[in-house]
Amino acid sequence: MLTSMAYDCCVTICYPLLYHIAMSPKVYFSLMLGSYFLSFSGVMAHTGCMLRLTFCDANTINHYFCDILPVFQLSCTSTYISELVVFIVAGINIIVPVVTIFISYGDILSRILHISSNECSFHIIAVSLFFGLSAFMYVKPSSAGSMDEGKSSSVFYMNVRPTMSSLIYSLKSKDAKFAMGKALSRRMLLP
Repeated sequence: MLTSMAYDCCVTICYPLLYHIAMSPKVYFSLMLGSYFLSFSGVMAHTGCMLRLTFCDANTINHYFCDILPVFQLSCTSTYISELVVFIVAGINIIVPVVTIFISYGDILSRILHISSNECSFHIIAVSLFFGLSAFMYVKPSSAGSMDEGKSSSVFYMNVRPTMSSLIYSLKSKDAKFAMGKALSRRMLLP
C-alpha cells in the first residue's frame, strides 16, 4: 500500500494533467490486487513451510506474539529451508516496494527540485520506519540474535512504528504543528 501511495504521489506531482488517465479505476484495482497478491503469496509460502515441519512436545512460544520465526524453534526437524523461504519472501516484500518507492520519489525530486514537498518527506520517513524495522525483524539469519532480542524488536515494531507513523502524518496539519510547538515550548519553560 505504501508503494501504491508513492506511485499515486508521483503521478499527482509529475503528471497532473494525465492523472485521471494514469490513475483510472482499473489502475487502482491493479495496485490493490498486486498488494493483496504479494501478501497472500507470502502467507501461503509461510504456511507451506509450517506444514512440512514436525513439532516436539513443547507448545509454549518464547515470544510476545505468534510470529513465524519463534514457531520454528518448536520444531523437531530442520528449519533451514523454511528460514530460507522466510528470508526470500521478506527480501522480496522489502526490496520491490522500496525500489519502486525510491524510483517514484526520484522522479518527483528530479522534476520539482526547487519546490519543497512536505508530503514526500513525511511519506519517506514513514516508509523508512516501516521497511527498516521490517528488515531488522525478518531479514537476518536465525543465529544472528537471541530470542530476547527478537522480543525487544517485535515490541518496537508493533508499538513504536504505528505511533511514529501517526505522529509523522499528523504533523502535516498546521493545527497539529502549532499544538506540538506550544506543548514543547511549555515543556521547555518548566524547571
